[in-house]
Amino acid sequence: MVDKLVAFQGVRGAYSEQACRERLPDYQVVPHRSFEEVFQAVDEGQCQLGMVPVENSMAGAVGDSNDLLAIHNLHIVGEYYLRVRHCLLGVPGSDSTTIQTVISHPQALAQCASYIRTHGWQRVSYYDTAGSAQEVSQQGDASMAAIASALSAELYKLDILDRDIQDSRQNTTRFVMIAREPLPRCEANACKTSLLFEVRDIPAALYKCLGGFATNGINLTRLESRPAPGKPWAYHFYLDFQGRSDDTRGRLALEELAFFTTSIKILGCYPEARKPVE
Repeated sequence: MVDKLVAFQGVRGAYSEQACRERLPDYQVVPHRSFEEVFQAVDEGQCQLGMVPVENSMAGAVGDSNDLLAIHNLHIVGEYYLRVRHCLLGVPGSDSTTIQTVISHPQALAQCASYIRTHGWQRVSYYDTAGSAQEVSQQGDASMAAIASALSAELYKLDILDRDIQDSRQNTTRFVMIAREPLPRCEANACKTSLLFEVRDIPAALYKCLGGFATNGINLTRLESRPAPGKPWAYHFYLDFQGRSDDTRGRLALEELAFFTTSIKILGCYPEARKPVE
């Protein structure tokens, strides 16, 4: 029996691994150093799926993974929303009175800024949340703590000194699952379509691009611009809409979109996931 493998970016204990474990419990997780390596692993068939973050409710788009969707010929086959629950992790025997320095990824530090400021600790940026937990474990210093996931505490034998320390309880990251082949057809009751397009250089081009979705009663859930790879001062747009690209309304909207664009790339049509609620 061939193992089912899912690639993610980061070291063990990353929130991406947590998303893999929750959404794909029957898959083995395979960590990679970069998003490019995740895409390559899927592209070359080393892993059947990749789990990559594309946007966060507090920090916005994840540029690296979005840009790689544009240049790789992979397909989105699913999505998952992960509630980010930051924990304060320390070596056994440490507590809030021994801590002087907190290390983590800059976004995690920013998302827990009020909590850190209340305690008067020094903040030190690190390349990765799970990596910061690994560093604290290796240092064995009771004056140092990490902000990372509960999974990181388990993997690196650290104590959870406090839970849910993020300033916002609505901190959520949206992940997409990528594969070499698209889904044959989304048969779920609620489907979502993701695509990428580049507008023509004409007045009101973007307004005209969106008109077909409005007239066909299609709800857009995301619209974001990014620099087009290899084209200075040119931009393309990521768009997600609720519905299938091959039903009547979706097909008509895409036909109208084609009149005002120089290129359209369907990234995937897949079951729509529910956002977590408090």
